[in-house]
Amino acid sequence: MFGLTALVDEFLEYLEVERNLSLLTIRDYRHYLMHFVSWSKKNAPIAKPQDITVELVRKYRVYLAHYNSPNGNLPLKKVTQNYYVIALRSFLRYLIRKDYKVLTPDKIELPRTESRSLKFLDRDQLERLLAQPDISKDAGLRDKAIMELLFSTGLRVSELCKLNRDQINLERGEFGIIGKGGRARVVFLSERAKLWLNRYFEKRLDQFKPVFIRMRGSDKPDLEVGSNGEKMRLTSRSVQRIVEKYVRKARLPIKATPHALRHSFATDLLSNGADLRSVQELLGHKNVATTQIYTHVTNQQLREVHKAFHSGNK
Repeated sequence: MFGLTALVDEFLEYLEVERNLSLLTIRDYRHYLMHFVSWSKKNAPIAKPQDITVELVRKYRVYLAHYNSPNGNLPLKKVTQNYYVIALRSFLRYLIRKDYKVLTPDKIELPRTESRSLKFLDRDQLERLLAQPDISKDAGLRDKAIMELLFSTGLRVSELCKLNRDQINLERGEFGIIGKGGRARVVFLSERAKLWLNRYFEKRLDQFKPVFIRMRGSDKPDLEVGSNGEKMRLTSRSVQRIVEKYVRKARLPIKATPHALRHSFATDLLSNGADLRSVQELLGHKNVATTQIYTHVTNQQLREVHKAFHSGNK
């Protein structure tokens, strides 16, 4: 017997087990798809997969266009409406894999949305930002190491927060990570990043596993918290607040985030002559089309690209 909710649950399990997507991404898919399930129960009950038709999806999209978000009672932005439709297309693609005779996802077109501006810092802005932490204090030294590492590697903030000390090889200036979608990649440390990470580690009196930890009281880590210090690990939101604090302090004209440092990493490499494919791998992008928001160039070895073109090595 067909049950739409049960199939959505199967799809979410598939995303977790087979696609190895993050729990946050799966949570978003659940939200978008259960919204469709709730709407269909009230407006167009679905008895079998074939009931998901182009006309039904059209009505759902009209509903989304007029739907007001519970937070602030504002209409959904076009890009947010697309997220709901993208989730539905992915679900239909999964049903086809399971041999259900359903509407092909290609028949559901996504409207074009205004391209979001790409926020990155130019060289002067970047130097102003990196100069803000008070390195005479442990927290300032940690913050300096955080921002130098973000700019040197192009790490996502979630990837940075998951780092453990035993992962990082300062002597080789590289380490491996498992990024978005379970994709493994190697990232490289500039000479500056190695310098500041080394100074930060030398100041650490604890044996905690996380690379970046919270400070308490007199600017020192709490040495009493657990044997491995997992409770002291910085969260993504904490790192966002740290970067935002120094952006304000530097009086930068843009609202830069940790992701802006990732964009700055990519544009720095490309503007100095690095090729698009190498930058794609350094960023951990699944498709080169994602990297093309920066620019187009040609090919080289990753280590040589980073060493030759990343300004942190100069």
